[in-house]
Amino acid sequence: MTKIGIIICSRYKDCGGGKCFRALKERVGAYSIYPASEPVEIVGYSTCGGWPGGNIEYVPEEMKKNGAEVIHLATGLVVGYPPCPYIRQFKTFIETAYGLPVVIGTHPIPQKYMDVHAKLPFWRESDMAEL
Repeated sequence: MTKIGIIICSRYKDCGGGKCFRALKERVGAYSIYPASEPVEIVGYSTCGGWPGGNIEYVPEEMKKNGAEVIHLATGLVVGYPPCPYIRQFKTFIETAYGLPVVIGTHPIPQKYMDVHAKLPFWRESDMAEL
């Protein structure tokens, strides 16, 4: 069984996690890396703490104490407007400080977001699209 923690953007602090949890159940989006036959348990769900991500310093440690083997940075960090400028730093910090692999993304990006972001010059000209 793989145990995961999910960190969402603080702008969505009231999110109930519906898209993330459905995507995990269906093994779509970033969760497609887990075989449907493999049990997955969510052992932590929290926000980044708001810009510049104060919770990134300690939330992964709590998740690790709960058995987390991997951390997912939620899709909203990538396609929320504006996208989080700290995603790469979060990933590097968590992997370095806690030895946990970090996956960028949870649920699939809704088409309406992809349509808008495809028109944004900073999205096309940066490497945000690769995330």
